[in-house]
Amino acid sequence: MDQYGFRIVEDLQKIDKDIERSQLKYHNKRVMVSKEFTFDAAHHLHLYDGKCKNLHGHTYTVVFGISGFVNEIGIVMDFGDIKQIWKEQIEIHLDHKYVNETLPPMNTTAENMVVWIYEKMADALTHEDFQGTRVEFVKLYETPTSFAEVRREWMESE
Repeated sequence: MDQYGFRIVEDLQKIDKDIERSQLKYHNKRVMVSKEFTFDAAHHLHLYDGKCKNLHGHTYTVVFGISGFVNEIGIVMDFGDIKQIWKEQIEIHLDHKYVNETLPPMNTTAENMVVWIYEKMADALTHEDFQGTRVEFVKLYETPTSFAEVRREWMESE
């Protein structure tokens, strides 16, 4: 170790020598992983008496909470898989779009949009590659201090 408490690891741990494959899965607990994305979109609100009745834009932030049980190597869901679903199935309808045109017919409030985003991710997780995973929550920030949120238990209780 040097004077700052750092050391260079010279001998990396080796599978089947220093650690057994059966040790990679440390537990059988449900764990939640989260991933955050941003997108820019334009919209306006119908039957709203305020500034948002006019066409305007936001830089939105969306946060996903996805839970599941770890696989044999200790992973619930690869963060890259969450990103791929986001990019291919959700973001294409949102980023740099006039969302009044690209989303299903709805008033494009954060409250409506967050449910649509939740449903898209939940549908994607029904694929056999993601068995046992589920969307726990989605938060959609319209501004850094204002967001709408939906949770699995709320969706299932209706």
